[in-house]
Amino acid sequence: MGITVVKGQKVDLTKGNPGLDSLIVEIGWQSPSALEIDTSTFLLGAQGKVSKDEDLIFYNNPSTPYIRYKEMPTSNSLKQFDVELNKVPSDVMKLAFTLTIYDGEKRGQSFRQVNQAYFRILNQVTGAELLRCDLENHFSVETAVVVGELYRYNGEWKFSAIAAGFAGGLKELCLNFGIEANDEPTPTPVPKPAAPQPELKRQSAPIVEPKIQIPPPPAAAPSPVGPPPINLNLKKIELKKKGDSINLKKSAGGLGELLINLNWNQKQGGGLFNRKNGVDLDLACLYELKNGSKGVVQALGNAFGSLNQPPYVMLDGDDRTGSVTTGENLRINGSKIAEIERILIFSFIYKGVTNWSEADGVVTITQSGGPDIVVNLDEHNNRKGMCAIALFRNVNNETFSVERLVQYYSGHREIDEAYGWGLRWVAGSK
Repeated sequence: MGITVVKGQKVDLTKGNPGLDSLIVEIGWQSPSALEIDTSTFLLGAQGKVSKDEDLIFYNNPSTPYIRYKEMPTSNSLKQFDVELNKVPSDVMKLAFTLTIYDGEKRGQSFRQVNQAYFRILNQVTGAELLRCDLENHFSVETAVVVGELYRYNGEWKFSAIAAGFAGGLKELCLNFGIEANDEPTPTPVPKPAAPQPELKRQSAPIVEPKIQIPPPPAAAPSPVGPPPINLNLKKIELKKKGDSINLKKSAGGLGELLINLNWNQKQGGGLFNRKNGVDLDLACLYELKNGSKGVVQALGNAFGSLNQPPYVMLDGDDRTGSVTTGENLRINGSKIAEIERILIFSFIYKGVTNWSEADGVVTITQSGGPDIVVNLDEHNNRKGMCAIALFRNVNNETFSVERLVQYYSGHREIDEAYGWGLRWVAGSK
C-alpha cells in the first residue's frame, strides 16, 4: 500500500522512488446512472495556463507522447491516465486532474450525489500503489472539482491533493486555465431529403462540454504579462496519425444517427478532375453484425444498404463526377449499435486516374452532441485504387471507437484479406 494523503497535503513522488518514470493515474467513483461524469487533465505552464489547444486531455483529445486518457471497458466509473514523466516537456510544470458533471447545474446535480470517489497513483511497471487520496464527503453543490496536481519542484515531481471545486461550467474552468471556450447555439438540423441522391450540407456539432470547472489553484499571483487565451476547438477533432483512435460521445439517449461524409478537391479543367474525364471517387464500407452476417455497402451492384433494417448502414447516393459539392455520405443508425460488431469505411476510384495526392480527400464523421471527427487522406499511394479510411468497433454496445487507417490496397479482395472479412468477391458494375 502507498501513502494516504488528505485534502491540502503535498507529498514527494519521485524523490523517494528513484527511476520512477511511468505512472498510472486512476480516478474512480460511484454515482447514480443519471450523472454523466467526465475526467480531464490540463497541462499547465509556469503561469498555471495552457499554451495550446492540445493541452486539454479528455475523451475527444485523448493523448500526447507523454500522457494518454483511457476509458476502462469494465466500468464507466473508472478512468485512467498513463503518464510518462521523463517525456513531459520542460515547459509543462503541472498536470491538473479534474472531474466534471455534464450539465450538472441544469439538471440539479452535484458531487454531493457521488460516493466513494478516490484518486490514486500507481507505478505503471510494477502496479504498486504509490499514493491514494479519498474524496468522500468533501463536496456539496460543486459540479466540477480539481482532484489533484502533479507538479515539478527542484527537479523532482510532487503531488498536491487539491480536492476542491465549485458550481459552474466548462467555460469558467477553461478561462481559469487560459482557454476561451465560447458557447455557440446548437445549429438547426438539416432535414433529410427524400431523393436518393441528396445534396447534404455538412452539419457542425455543438461545442461539447466535458463538464469541468475548478477554483483558482493556490499558486502565486500570475504575471501581469502572460500568453493570451487560446481558442480550444471542441467542435472538431482530427485523427492525424495511423492508429489514432477515439470513442464517439456517449449519451443517455444513445448515439443517434452518424453521418460519414467523403469530400475531395473538385478542380475543373484538365488533370484529374477534368469534367470530360471526371474521376468517380466512391465511399463504401464493409460491415459485420453481431449475428455474424457480413457484407458491403457501396454503389457497385446497387448495394446501398438500409438504415432501419440490417445492416443499419446506408449510402445516400453516388456522385460519379464530383459535381455534387458536398461529396458522398454514409449513414449509420447508432440506435442499433447492439446489433453491429464493426464497420470498415473505405473509398475507391471507380473510374479515372488513380491519383490520391491530387484528390485531397477528407472524411468527416458527424455525431449528435459531440465534435466532428476528421480524417484527411493525406498519406498517398497512387499505385493502388482503394483506401481503407477508418475502422468503427463496438465498445460495450454503448459507443463506437473510431480508428484512423488511411492504408491503400489494390482492390476489394485485398482489403478484405487485410482486415479478415472473408467475403467472396466477383466483378461488379454500376
